[in-house]
Amino acid sequence: MGVFSRVVRTTIPVGAAAYTAYAYKDEIAADGIYGVTAPFRQLHALVSTASNSWTNSSSTFDSSFPRGQWNSNWDFRDPMSLVDERKYSKATDEEKEKMIKDATPKFSRTIVLIRHGQYDLENKPYALTELGREQAVLVGQRLAELHKSAQPIDEVHMSTMTRATETANIILKQLPSGLPSSSDSILEEGAPYPPEPAVGHWRPHVKKFYSEGARIESAFRKYIHRASVKQKKDTTEVIVCHANVIRYFVCRALQFPPEGWLRMSIGNTSITVLIIQYR
Repeated sequence: MGVFSRVVRTTIPVGAAAYTAYAYKDEIAADGIYGVTAPFRQLHALVSTASNSWTNSSSTFDSSFPRGQWNSNWDFRDPMSLVDERKYSKATDEEKEKMIKDATPKFSRTIVLIRHGQYDLENKPYALTELGREQAVLVGQRLAELHKSAQPIDEVHMSTMTRATETANIILKQLPSGLPSSSDSILEEGAPYPPEPAVGHWRPHVKKFYSEGARIESAFRKYIHRASVKQKKDTTEVIVCHANVIRYFVCRALQFPPEGWLRMSIGNTSITVLIIQYR
């Protein structure tokens, strides 16, 4: 079976259930860079038929299985929310159908979230250690393989903090020259949301949750959303940032309680993949 790879692939649907899977290293070699294995594909098929199954009926279960409702307008880009309400109310059925179709994206966005490599915890500016640089080279080589064989990378974004910038620049050296890249302070590490349960070894001042939490939420809204209707192809973007940011992004994208972000562990140079598609 093999040991767990540090790859998590998650699809964010617009109006159905979400799925996630861990790939195994020996399966990755057989099935590609993300390890999309046969069981994973079966899970995908199961989710794809959710609209015809019992999972779509809230009356099937009693209070023993309380469930929240999936918010199809989670990124404020649901097609219905983008049409002109006044024109829609006066339109014929055919015109309404066309308005919704024109506001519906036709392509997917893949966001590859990379945590920075190991860094020096004792000395500012907290630069990468030798091991951290080796980790960045290896994850860069893996992304290069993705770029060549599976899905071209369109752009790389990075946090402005030293450890993330160093990691991203090492990754970029493994990728084709001239690939667009950008630095963004909104992706810096911080305290995204008061965690539950609380932990004794990490207790930032409450003010940080207001300032840094608002910034990280803004980063989520900026980078994690469905494609624009103007998008002409499936795209892949790499974001090199930090553990707290990535964990919060995953909770928000899957509509998990945001206070649960600290229940997950994100390793150095781990790969987390979010696929936002409209199918």
